[in-house]
Amino acid sequence: MSKKKLPVPTGEYAVGTLTYTVKDDREEVLAPGTMRSVAARVYYPVLKESVEGLSRTVALSDNMIKGFKDSFMVAPNFKKDPEANLSACYADAEKIPGKKFPLIMFNPGHNSYREGNSFLCIELASHGYVVICVAHSMEAMCTEFDDGTAVFFDKNISKKMYQPMLGGIMAMYKLTKASGTDEELAKRFDEVQRKYCTFMMKRLPEWVKDTEAALEYAKQHLTDLIDFDQGIGAAGHSFGGDTAYALCARDKRFVCGINMDGALFGDYSEDVLTKPFMQISCKDNASVATRVYVRHTKPVYRVLFNDMRHMGFADAKHMIPMKSVVGKLDPDVMHENLCRCHLEFFDAYLKKIKEEPQIRTNEAITVSVCDPDLSEDEI
Repeated sequence: MSKKKLPVPTGEYAVGTLTYTVKDDREEVLAPGTMRSVAARVYYPVLKESVEGLSRTVALSDNMIKGFKDSFMVAPNFKKDPEANLSACYADAEKIPGKKFPLIMFNPGHNSYREGNSFLCIELASHGYVVICVAHSMEAMCTEFDDGTAVFFDKNISKKMYQPMLGGIMAMYKLTKASGTDEELAKRFDEVQRKYCTFMMKRLPEWVKDTEAALEYAKQHLTDLIDFDQGIGAAGHSFGGDTAYALCARDKRFVCGINMDGALFGDYSEDVLTKPFMQISCKDNASVATRVYVRHTKPVYRVLFNDMRHMGFADAKHMIPMKSVVGKLDPDVMHENLCRCHLEFFDAYLKKIKEEPQIRTNEAITVSVCDPDLSEDEI
């Protein structure tokens, strides 16, 4: 466990949280003969005075810690400091009467977990957003349901991600080192995924359906909390970021989105992005998401984080700070810049309280915008 202090939300609100489970009407493709269940966690703004005297929510349950160990052979150890396993949010905190907030649907990455990006989601909620994080059973390191049951990552899935495994891994590795125009790299990625990654391509529609099921529940049960009038934002990490792109490309309810370091698995050959979008990447994966920049009618922001690795965009950056896994960039600097990117973007295109995001290149990030009417310019 990192000795550094974990992120504290900076917004005007404290943050409440609740969970729900959707028993969907889909057969579970990964376990034939069963039905798909979708677990979701909601982060929402509450008045700071309303949480005085309340206990913070446990960040990682025993099941989640077991999932960590099973998936990564290492997990945070809270025995010496139980306080470090308390999240900066409060279970079932009182909602603000008569107050509604815009919604962001968030998907964590493959073999992550529902609370895997909690530091970011709590920060967004503290600034006046409702964030619903969606778990994907059997593909998350652990999924907990409201009836007390839990499902762990199906390790057989890892064998299906690249088929054949060695050829697929080598082809993808070569692609991450490749150079070329955005169009050339997008075409090359498509060739690689169609040859080696058909399983991942087929999983994308299922993740979209999981998100839609969680959203439908919110529309029925959380109307006192969520303002749906201005549309919905989408965000996610890794395969969850790919899901955010799919939602923005294909669902008119979603008005803008952010992909954090997600390769664009899926058939997008017929899609043209008509919503503002932001692609956040580390250098290792910048070449596997160039499809974002190729066919669009609204501005697309390109944000490249320096000294970062893929896992560093999740809570693991603070909780398991192995630089070979999460990158060399200081965790607090990463968190500050990641939150600024999200807040500036969603303030402009979801809340619509400013004309455009105010994000600038600095020592941690390089920012440019791909405008359909202009050449790409660094800002």
